[in-house]
Amino acid sequence: MELTELEKKKKSLQDRYKELIEEAYNWRQSDSALSDFSEYKALKLLDELNHLKFLVREPLNNTN
Repeated sequence: MELTELEKKKKSLQDRYKELIEEAYNWRQSDSALSDFSEYKALKLLDELNHLKFLVREPLNNTN
């Protein structure tokens, strides 16, 4: 995958993560099961985001 493709995927996952967290919050009062499910899906996305952060991280500057 090209770096820009990884960045696009990261942005898409971040947007979906925010949607799921908001959805979980909105369901919290009326349906705890749906809230938990949305939160679970959000946590799975967060894991994938953390993996992408590792792949897209800035290279270290070697000034030796």
